Amino acid sequence: MSERRRGTYGRGQFFQDFGLILIFLAVVGVLVVLSPDAFARPANLIGIIKQASINGVLAMGMTFVIISGGIDLSVGSIVAFTGVVAASFAHPDEYPLALAIVAPMLLGALIGAVNGASVAYGGIPSFIVTLASMIVFRGAALITSDGSPVFGVSDAFEEIAGGFVAGYLPYLPIYFIVVAGLSAFVLKATVFGRRVYAIGGNATAAAVSGINVKATLTGVYMISGALAGLAGLLLASRTVSGSPTAGEGYELNAIAAVIIGGVSMTGGVGRWYGPVIGALLIAVIGNGLDILNVSSYYQLVIQGLIIYFAVLADIKGKAGR
Repeated sequence: MSERRRGTYGRGQFFQDFGLILIFLAVVGVLVVLSPDAFARPANLIGIIKQASINGVLAMGMTFVIISGGIDLSVGSIVAFTGVVAASFAHPDEYPLALAIVAPMLLGALIGAVNGASVAYGGIPSFIVTLASMIVFRGAALITSDGSPVFGVSDAFEEIAGGFVAGYLPYLPIYFIVVAGLSAFVLKATVFGRRVYAIGGNATAAAVSGINVKATLTGVYMISGALAGLAGLLLASRTVSGSPTAGEGYELNAIAAVIIGGVSMTGGVGRWYGPVIGALLIAVIGNGLDILNVSSYYQLVIQGLIIYFAVLADIKGKAGR
């Protein structure tokens, strides 16, 4: 009996550790079979990686928030607002390029700090705080740009996200890899990361054990905001403009990547690499459905069902444990 239990646990643990990777490989395999000429083209694969990179950067910030037991609905609007700000500063005759790079991330971190302080010190639910922030900064993006995209950025600004290493490797995936690596280090190897997990598991117990819950939560939302600012910078550079309507729905894609990646919506549980695979999986599925000429209406239904079943699997898994 004990041997059978150990065997069952081993299979369950294996699927828990590698199930998402197997699903990702299976989806890629199916799309290669269904449309080998279109899907497997190098240009298409590079496009998938580019698309996954910006969502992946957002998803890594969202990972910190969800592990801590919260949610951040403001990241899409922060992308738009910081993208407009970055493009506004990306004029070499008026401002140095460094300002266009640093300003959006600092601005995103500041917005995140306000969100986090409102949750931690104000006691306002994260859903309400970030929903209000989402609306406010979408409006701020429209006001700052006067409702129109900001064009006329410099070639150096365009090169930030549009350039290539050695002529063939895009910069965008490199940013994603760096962000994912730093996030993994913080979550796995630092005191701050362990505190984030502890707060998500039980905030009251974490406070009793001596963790400064309020300061840690503020830091979590600052990370999410700063990475949203980075995503806004990268999107503005990639599209060669700062659009006030950019980033619409990006918060949902980031949340989907995190949930699909196995991070529990109830907090305290999740591996850093899950959202990385989740972002890639979302990009692959979206690209594959486009290639197969599936209507965008049906794509929304499919994305919603994926999120639903991912959450359902999380709930059932917790109940089983």
